[in-house]
Formats: sequence, C-alpha cells, structure tokens
Amino acid sequence: MRLFALAFVAGTFLLQNQRSLPELPYALLGVAAGLACALVPRRRVAARGVLLVACGALAGFGHAAWRAQRVLEDRLPVALEGRDVVVQGLVAGLPQVGASATRFLFEVDRGAAGGQVDGREAAAPSRISLSWFARVSESGIEPPPALVPGEGWRFTVRLKRPRGLANPHAFDFEPWALERGIRATGYVRAGERLPAARAEGWPYTLDRWRGEVRGRMQAELGEARLAGVLVALAIGDQDAIAEADWRTFWRTGVGHLMSISGLHITMLAGLGFAIAHFVWVRVPGLAVRWPARKAAALAGVAAALAYTLMTGCAVPAQRTLLMLSAVAACVLADRHGSPSRVLALAALVVVAADPWAVLAPGFWLSFGAVASIFYAAALRTGRPGRVRAAFVEQLAVTVVMLPMLFALFQQASLVAPLANAFAIPLVSLGVVPLALAGAFLPLPFLLHAAHGLMLGVMVPLEWLAALPWATVERAAPPPWALACAAAGALWLLAPRGVPMRSCGLVWMLPLLVLPAPRPAPGEAWIDVLDVGNGLAVVVRTAAHALAYDAGPSWNGDADTGNRIVVPFLRGEGVQRLDALVISHADDDHSGGAASVAAERSPGWMLSSLPEEHRLHGLVAPSLRCAAGEDWEWDGVEFRVLHPGAEIYGARGPRKENDRGCVLKVSTRSRSMLLSADVEARAEAEMLARDRAALASDVLLVPHHGSRTSSTPALVEAVDPAIAILSVGYRNRFHHPSPAVVARYAARGVELRRTDAEGALRVVLPARTGAEPAVAGQRAACRYWSAREDCLTARAAP
Repeated sequence: MRLFALAFVAGTFLLQNQRSLPELPYALLGVAAGLACALVPRRRVAARGVLLVACGALAGFGHAAWRAQRVLEDRLPVALEGRDVVVQGLVAGLPQVGASATRFLFEVDRGAAGGQVDGREAAAPSRISLSWFARVSESGIEPPPALVPGEGWRFTVRLKRPRGLANPHAFDFEPWALERGIRATGYVRAGERLPAARAEGWPYTLDRWRGEVRGRMQAELGEARLAGVLVALAIGDQDAIAEADWRTFWRTGVGHLMSISGLHITMLAGLGFAIAHFVWVRVPGLAVRWPARKAAALAGVAAALAYTLMTGCAVPAQRTLLMLSAVAACVLADRHGSPSRVLALAALVVVAADPWAVLAPGFWLSFGAVASIFYAAALRTGRPGRVRAAFVEQLAVTVVMLPMLFALFQQASLVAPLANAFAIPLVSLGVVPLALAGAFLPLPFLLHAAHGLMLGVMVPLEWLAALPWATVERAAPPPWALACAAAGALWLLAPRGVPMRSCGLVWMLPLLVLPAPRPAPGEAWIDVLDVGNGLAVVVRTAAHALAYDAGPSWNGDADTGNRIVVPFLRGEGVQRLDALVISHADDDHSGGAASVAAERSPGWMLSSLPEEHRLHGLVAPSLRCAAGEDWEWDGVEFRVLHPGAEIYGARGPRKENDRGCVLKVSTRSRSMLLSADVEARAEAEMLARDRAALASDVLLVPHHGSRTSSTPALVEAVDPAIAILSVGYRNRFHHPSPAVVARYAARGVELRRTDAEGALRVVLPARTGAEPAVAGQRAACRYWSAREDCLTARAAP
C-alpha cells in the first residue's frame, strides 16, 4: 500500500508538471502493471516492488491526465474573449462584497443555450468567476444589487480565460482556478434578475445559510477589530481579515490557525470522537451491539463533515475530511496497521479525489507535519511524559517543515514553536468552539467571548511578530539542497542508536548557508515583472539591488508590492534594497511602493513625486530625480536622463507622465533604457538634451506602448535590438497601440511582452562583444496555461 500510494502521488505530481497532456492511456498501462504484479510470486519481493511502483505511478499519471482533460474541455473559446456574451444561470458560492465591486461565482445554465453572442448560441464555460463593479454617477457611487446564492440571473458579461500573472516565487492563479473548476473570469456589464424562484438544494441552500450566518456575525460584532478572524474561523470567509493581522500571523507561524485549517477540523473531529466514545461505553446495549471505537470514529467523521459544510467545502477542508475518512475506514475495517500505512492511504484518497492537490502548499505541509510526528514517535521505547512528548513533536515538525517552508515560501518563522505552543490550544479549543457556538446559537455573548479571547491571543503574537529575528528568509533552494536537507532531517530525527545523528545538521547546512545566485562583477540582471498594465522592475548587480517602480495597488490591503515584488525579492535572496526609484506618481507605477519600502528598507529613494506625496516619509533620504545624476555599482553605471531639473519649477500644467524618471543602466558592453511613461513631449525634451545618450541595446517601451509615446525620432535615437513591453492581457487601455508595434517591427526590433511571456529577465553582459539575453517564463509552462508563449511551446515539435 505504501509503495503504491507514494508512486501514485509521484505520478500525479509528474503529470501536473507537464507542458501538454499525454495521448497514451497511461492508466491502462498501470492496470497492466498491477495485473503483472499479482502474477509474480510473493517470494520475488524486488520484482513485485518494481511492478507495484510502476503500477502506482502510471495509474496516478493516467488518472490525473484523464481528469485534466475533462476539465480543459470546458473552456472559453478564444473567439469569445473580450466580446459581450449573454449568460443565464445561478449565483453560486458566497458572494464577496467589497468597496468597489462584488465578486461571485456563476453557474451557467447549459440548458439555456449556455451563452449567446449577437443573438446566436455560444459555448460559455459552466462555471465562471465574475466581478460586478459599482457605478459612479452624479449622485455618488451606486453599488451593485445584493446577490443571493441560488438566485437566477441573466448577465451580459465580458470574459477571458483564467489567466494569472506569471512571476517567479509568486502565486499562480491558473492552477488555483483549474482546481476549483473556474474556466473563465470576467465582469458584468448588465444584469437582469430572473423572476423564477431561487434554486434550492445542494449547494445553494447551504451557501444562503452561510451568508445569513455571516450577516448575523457581522451585525453582532460590528466594528470589532478581529471580527473578520471570527467569521473566517466559523464559515471560512477570510476576506475581512486585515493585512496587518495576516502579517502578524505569518511572522509568528500561526497563519494556518486563522483559516479553516486541517487542525481545526481534526480537533473538532476528535471532540466528536471523544463525546461519542464517552456516551457509547456507558450504554451497555450500545457497547454490546457495536464497538465504541467504531461508533466514535463515525461520529468524528460526521463532526468533520458538518464543519466542512459550514465552511463552504473549501478545497483544503475537503482534503482534511478525506484524510479523516480514510483513517475512519481503517478503523471500521479493523485494519489499524502502522500509522504510515494509514497516512499513505489518506494521501492516496486525497490525490485520487483531487489530482491538483499536489500543487497546493497545504497538501505537503499537512502530510509532512503528520509524517514527521509519526516518524519521531516510531521505534522509541518507553512512555515519555506529556511535556517531553509535546516538545519532541514540535521539534520534529519544526525540523521537517523547515525545508518545505523554504522551498514553498522562502521564509520560516523562528518563533513559531513558541507561538504555536499557546496559540494552538487557545484558538482551536477556545476561540473556534466559542465562535461556532455564537454563530449558530442564539447566544451572541459567546461571540464577544470568542473575540475577547482572540484579542488576548493577539497580545503575545504581536510582541513576537515585532521581534526583528522573528522570521528568517532564504532564497529559493535548488533541488539538490532540498534533497540533502530532507535526508538530514530524517537522520537528525532518527531513533536513538542510529549512529552520528548530529551529522544530519551538516546535511541541512546547504539549505541554510548556500548563497543565492547573483550577477557576476560588471554584469547586470534586469527583471521586468509581470504586474499587468503597470511597471515593476528589479535591477541587480554583483552586490547591489534596485527596484524601479512597484506596480499598481489592487485594494486597501493588496498590491503588487506585497503580492509580487516582495515575494520575488525574497525568492531571489534580496533581503534589502539599496535604492528604490519611483518614476512618477501614477498608481500603476507607485501603487506597490509602500509595501516594498516597508518590507525591504531601501537605503534611499529617487523619484519625481510631488513634495506632499506620502512615500517621501517612508524612505530617507528621498531624493529628487533629475537629468545628469549618475552613480556606479560593481562596474555597472546608472544614469538619469529625464526629467530636467527645470520641470519641477515650471509653471503651467504638465502631465504626470512627462515627469517620468528615465534611467539608463549600462555595463561595459551593453545597456538598457528604462523609460517609465514618458510621452511625445518628454521624448522631445530628452532628444534635445542629449540624443546620443539615449542609444541602448534594450528598451523598456515607454508608456506600455501607448500611441502617445515611442515617437519615430525616439525609436531611431535609441535604436534598440530588443524592446520590452510591460502590458496587461486584454487591458482596458488597449495597449500596445498597433501603430507603435508596427513602428518597432519596421526597424527589425525584437519585441518581447510580459502579457505573453510573463516576467522577463534581461542579462546585460560584462564581456565586451557579448549580446544581451532575454529569458521569459516558458520553462514554467504547464498544460493549463493559456499564455501565448506556452501555446507556442506546446505546438512546437
């Protein structure tokens, strides 16, 4: 069982890393290997093991491919992207009401033509994610109407295929949407509520009930600081948790407690088990008819199922429920066996039900934590006391989790063992039961009790989070370092009697001390990140790093700074910025700057921001960007070409784009021009000031390819071999302009785009005569990706 389960998980993981889906029926090959295994005599242990591994790997690979093919068949035709599509169906899930929009899932009624374009039937996907934005009118902001799960609506929508921002070390939206069956995203242009009654039954009635519970909790708690945390713990809606609180939770390593984690579900299942067992053994008639342990196992699963339903059957909760169900099945079948067999069976069930689970960090962290506890307790003699047993378990989890956390998030909390020691019992055994009781019983004082207890938990958590050494960061480790660390962790936690266990620390050292890759002296790496229709660039030399713009903000808590730029810097091993350059004040360039400044403490800031701008107070010193300024780092020259100093005192209106800080980065042999959002007027001023200085091998196309920029004179003066476009897929500004694209193409310029390739890395070599190199995210292409470069890669032989 263990070999088969591990091979099945490995085969599934291998499929999820393929660029295209296979055509061979690998699952049938796995069945053939299984039949061959059954025919091999039991004494041929090695042969049976090999065939069992082959059977599991092929079965996992083939099963995942079959499931993926079925999901991909329900896709949005490319011809429908960006067009008005009329869809009819039902509101699904729990709508999320924000300040500017309501986000919700929509189940398209295939019986109602499944969509219409220009009065003709069109094949819209069965499950789509929509945003309905508030309207701004003369009377003020008009929010969209309230949406109730199960209501019938007819919408006119604009759709596109699920498409995330492709950046190293950042969240990937596309597999997340694939796992949840979301096959298109878009926004509502017009809506009409259908007169028919609301749908009843699964899952609409449950979602309406959850929405009512959320409303009652919000009304009772009002403006209470941690109201969002209690709502998240009760019904799984995490949107109201403040970003500052999330930061505290992650820095202390207790973030898993503030969502519907497997721990909460497991503890509630354990509570159901304990209560059922206590009652069952005290009723002789029941105990004689059926073993109390089996009855209690069913009660525990029932409790877990109830909590999973309360929280909306989120994917992580489903995984935990399946794990507990697998354990209960072993109890009912009297196949108690070893813990490793039960854990292997649980992993097999989870991955068979959800082949995309292997892409989720929670899958590896949850199974890794449980496996580490089993391993630490295996082959030990004696009965340790409760304190010592708890210490050993926490030590095992910490040691095993360390490589996983560095691989998945490039950071780990040093205070997590202490924080979890008091947070786990208080939250799981105190806050969660009180919040659930207050949410579903007419006893509102329980909600306030839960809130008061949670406030008490936050006091030591905030103190621990404020410690400068609360977390440690490491660059994304190479596979060989992870393998060494895993071997070292197993050696270190081995039972007494295994020789030289302390040598496990030596095997873990590469993970902790291996330096991050960096440019050679005289070389520059320039990463143009994929931030949609905005700009965020990271420039690195051998010993220095600079961020040029930080992309747009999204809402009050999220922006490209904390969601893309900082994770990229963390994954690349950049723990501090030497400088932050903000080209101008437009949000698509400066929206994420505050997050970058807070997380990476730049040594100084260079900008053309107005004097009253809030960013000046976040970085000291804050310098004015003016043509003629220059500096050198590690043999790489940086030179400001715009704006001129006179622009700051000029009278009369000037567009914010004309103030853009233009920076030229030059190695001994090659150069790149970072041109912000300068338009024709600013381009003319640069040409008049120093035309020769503009010549560069690589050009970051001004203003995302707008028709107001990239004048023929500028393109001729720069004369680039490569031009980089930082644009958003199907952006509302329709960047880049076809005329601008044609202008570069006419000069034979190689045009690279972030909307097609994701983040792009430009390497400016130090060696004279060497050519600049540009690399995109094609290596990260997977079968689900709709990016143009991935489609091209899959079509290539």
